[in-house]
Amino acid sequence: MTRELKLGNRMVGDGHPVYIVGEIGINHNGSLEIAKQLIDLAAWAGADAIKFQKRTPELAVPPDQRDKMRETPWGYISYMDYRNKVEFGQKEYAEIDAHCKTKGLDWFVSVWDEPAVDFMEKFDTPCYKIPSASLTDHALLDHVRKTGRPVVLSTGMSTMEQIDEAIKHVDMGNTMLTHTTSTYPCEPEELNLRMIQTLREKFPCPVGYSGHEVGLVLSAVAVAMGSCFIERHFTLDRAMWGSDQAASVEPGGMQKLVKYIRVTEQALGDGVKRVYDSERPSMEKLRRAK
Repeated sequence: MTRELKLGNRMVGDGHPVYIVGEIGINHNGSLEIAKQLIDLAAWAGADAIKFQKRTPELAVPPDQRDKMRETPWGYISYMDYRNKVEFGQKEYAEIDAHCKTKGLDWFVSVWDEPAVDFMEKFDTPCYKIPSASLTDHALLDHVRKTGRPVVLSTGMSTMEQIDEAIKHVDMGNTMLTHTTSTYPCEPEELNLRMIQTLREKFPCPVGYSGHEVGLVLSAVAVAMGSCFIERHFTLDRAMWGSDQAASVEPGGMQKLVKYIRVTEQALGDGVKRVYDSERPSMEKLRRAK
């Protein structure tokens, strides 16, 4: 079984290098300049892509949440006003698109509603991410499928039955599933990395991992478990304001994570037992019975 799909100019899946994504999300806090800094630093760290989130606040924010007040960098404002403050429009995404091209980085977004998909069709991104919160939104899945673009479907906060229903609304030949636990940050005992193997055994598509843990090592472990796609929230500084900052990786950490993943890929090998030339001096020196 060949588990692969094309993201931009890259094949992703079994037998291909792990595709590493820095999830900027809303860690830019509405600032295009911060977004560009993060793009520069993701390229410096060796990531393959960066990701944002695209919502239509009037649709994506539940009615009972819209008027709730909260402290923000813009003062004490409603949740709806806050969502609008951190939402980029066409001008910002046009600059992001151009800036990523200068850095040789792919970029794409999580789409939260149908108008967000229609908006993003103005740009030639390599795929659409379906956030875990939208896995049960079958109308959104149907709408994304019509674009013909690859789909990365996140499975956090979902049952296996809900995943089974969701995949009826996507083209499995053009889909990747990503295992995640939607807790920010997530404790190790709730990461359940063996779910990567469970998804690989159950579904005939590439499987990735979107990590919300603190630290780097467990994302490399996810590669050893069979993940061909690693996504981590990415920020300038974990002390910045915002709900995703604490579960994010800073630039130096992203560079280390890329290194850990590439070393893990090398160390996994092909599973074929052989005697390496580097072992022969020890074999000649230490083995009594030949």
